[in-house]
Amino acid sequence: MSLLVKVCGMTRAEDVAACEELGADFIGFIFHPASPRNVEVNFARSVSGTKAKKVGLFLMQSAAETIKMMKQGGLDFAQLHGGQNEEFCRTVGREKVIKVLWPQRYESVQEFQHDIDRFAPHCSYLLFDAGTSGGGHGKTQPFEVFSEVTIPVPWLLAGGLSPDNLEEAITTARPHGVDINSGVESEPGIKDKNKLGAAFDAIARTK
Repeated sequence: MSLLVKVCGMTRAEDVAACEELGADFIGFIFHPASPRNVEVNFARSVSGTKAKKVGLFLMQSAAETIKMMKQGGLDFAQLHGGQNEEFCRTVGREKVIKVLWPQRYESVQEFQHDIDRFAPHCSYLLFDAGTSGGGHGKTQPFEVFSEVTIPVPWLLAGGLSPDNLEEAITTARPHGVDINSGVESEPGIKDKNKLGAAFDAIARTK
């Protein structure tokens, strides 16, 4: 299976078009007012006819709100970026859930493995972000930890990924996919076409 590529933080139609042209598998829309990349559901709905799957990033919403917004925006997946539990995942639907965990939040590999095992039966993908919360901050994480755990579902690597470190990240962590955001921007929410192209070139070199 070829490496999956998700580009998150879509705020402009031209950035969506650029990602589509480069062959992104997922495009992400952030629904969190505190984020500089926050968008309205109407924008996600306006993006149609793409080959890329549409992902909504949800943080503070209830399960009912998440389901409603997914329908309104024509979204394929819900990326659960807060403290949502297993019941929340079941309510949204396992086949539609990308559950986010932060490896650096755990004091031991065993604790990290425990939460992987908790959520794996309730999601289509796991996504591992850098830091201990949030996202889009440009921080990276130690890639070696992923060789110490068993991950029974496909998973995406996130956190400060850019054209400069994607090759190392992919060859070291060996994820099923990557999630890029701040590392391909000229400013928050504005994707840089040159950086996007360079990122996809770096990813291609790992095949």
